[in-house]
Amino acid sequence: MNDVRTLSEIASYHAHVYYAGPGERQRAEWLRQRIAERFRVRLGNWRDEPVGPHEQAMYQVSFATEIFATLVPWLMLNHGGLSILIHPNTTNPKRDHLVDPIWIGRQLAVKGEVLGDEDEAEAALEVNTEPTLGA
Repeated sequence: MNDVRTLSEIASYHAHVYYAGPGERQRAEWLRQRIAERFRVRLGNWRDEPVGPHEQAMYQVSFATEIFATLVPWLMLNHGGLSILIHPNTTNPKRDHLVDPIWIGRQLAVKGEVLGDEDEAEAALEVNTEPTLGA
């Protein structure tokens, strides 16, 4: 059996909120606004076309390890039927996306062949939201 991995490996997290078509895009917009009102995160750009390992349109939410325990359960309750991939950021992007993620909603395909096995762990990106509401 392998050695136990420690939580200190996780520098931050990403949540990828996927959408397809105008209806899901509208739900994704609603969700994005609610996230911004409630959580100190970095909301990434809208990606209306597949990018990197993601085969469907999406936007990324980068967040610090300290808010995992509030943001992720909130997303579980409020995802509106959208698929959300949540993965840690360690030094192994391929493992982060394919082996160690959690999914909210329906699991989608992720192109692992475009991900590396080793990289620098990404710290939480600079926050670009100013929450005014509680979770």
